[in-house]
Amino acid sequence: MSNRKISRRQAITTATAGSLGTMALSPFSFIHLKNTVKPALLGGEKVRTTAWPQWPVWDESAEQQIIEMLRSGRWWRGGGEYVAEFEKEYALLMGADRCLATASGTTALLVALHVLGVDAGDEVLVSPYTFIASYNVIFMNKALPVFVDTDPETFLIDPSKMEKRITDRTSAILPVHIYGLPADMDKINEVAQQHDLRVVEDACQAWLGEYKGKKLGTLGDLGCYSFQNSKNLPTGEGGAIVGNNPELMDRCYSFHNCGRPYGTVERTSDYPVRGSNRRMQQIQALMLLSQMKRIEKDADVRLENAMYLDSKLSEIPGIKTAKLVEGNNRSAYHMYPFRFISKEFGGVSRGKFLEALQAEGIPCSAGYGQQNKDGLIEEALNSKGYKRLFTQNRLNRWREENRLPGNDQLTREAVTLYQSMLLGSKSDMDDIVNAVAKLYENRESLT
Repeated sequence: MSNRKISRRQAITTATAGSLGTMALSPFSFIHLKNTVKPALLGGEKVRTTAWPQWPVWDESAEQQIIEMLRSGRWWRGGGEYVAEFEKEYALLMGADRCLATASGTTALLVALHVLGVDAGDEVLVSPYTFIASYNVIFMNKALPVFVDTDPETFLIDPSKMEKRITDRTSAILPVHIYGLPADMDKINEVAQQHDLRVVEDACQAWLGEYKGKKLGTLGDLGCYSFQNSKNLPTGEGGAIVGNNPELMDRCYSFHNCGRPYGTVERTSDYPVRGSNRRMQQIQALMLLSQMKRIEKDADVRLENAMYLDSKLSEIPGIKTAKLVEGNNRSAYHMYPFRFISKEFGGVSRGKFLEALQAEGIPCSAGYGQQNKDGLIEEALNSKGYKRLFTQNRLNRWREENRLPGNDQLTREAVTLYQSMLLGSKSDMDDIVNAVAKLYENRESLT
């Protein structure tokens, strides 16, 4: 199995190196002449008029087994076998000893933080460039999310800025492998070890991403994943926790199953620990077992196309592809991100660039905003619970320290392409490149 993966990756690298070689002729040798006419936003012809790959993709061969399960009445994990089967297969895929399936990626994070001891009044270091769930789960544990600034070149948390945010209340670090890009886990774990902190990897967008040969989600104390409908491994809703510590995983199981005893969690009563219902359903597990048949192939296609885009888009002034941290083996590319530098693109605003790119038939978005300034944060800090747990001086100092210039810069510059677009052909990728190049060639008309 490992030999097959290595040879596949080598083939991808070789193919990409070949594509780089073909580009050495001239900076814009890849632009088709017809694309240099005026932008579609201004009445010109679109670069692309055909549809992009749709997502999710259903496998009809899974239907018979799902129907049989539904007719059997074994719908929940306590009365069926498919959730356990998925857990075994997913642990194997991720290279982890154990996996626990949950109702969502958010519930996976909630379970992991609770089991690792994050409690009321604690503080947790967390990435600010992320989906709301990454810090909402900290609030749900009545702890304080302490945002560590982003390195705009990598889109990821900057480990060099962690130390100064640690206090005597800090109990954990929650790095996010956003878009499937691997965070610098060696440096993060080093900080954690020096300060006796636990590490929960938010790998909710990072299935099959790798850092130094290990799957993302397996490098901290616990790793969490999401299988929501948009994700690269989808089942509508669903999540998972992986780990290599059997006692931690037993506690996760017990907590997610209403606090019932499990494994090393002793049966001192029917419900020996606090818990809640965070279980995955049988139908979700069956869907995931079906979707897993395609995930490795899809991941390789995304990787190859992303590397191809990197090599070509990086030639266009004002387009900065995501910098990979040292030790990055591969990104999962839940989104394909790059930065748009307005002053290098003739002063065209990012908003105008996004509008013009969409008009060319290339779906795109600005990615995440300044999440560290969301209204829900002040709602939490002003609540009676947080005023009991934290002094007013601490909350005021949190507000003063919540200035993140790197993250602010990234939220002004980021552009993202949806993951299913990377499942297209090389010709599809050329449409993306040609559309961006066309806009650059016509930048004066867009200002």
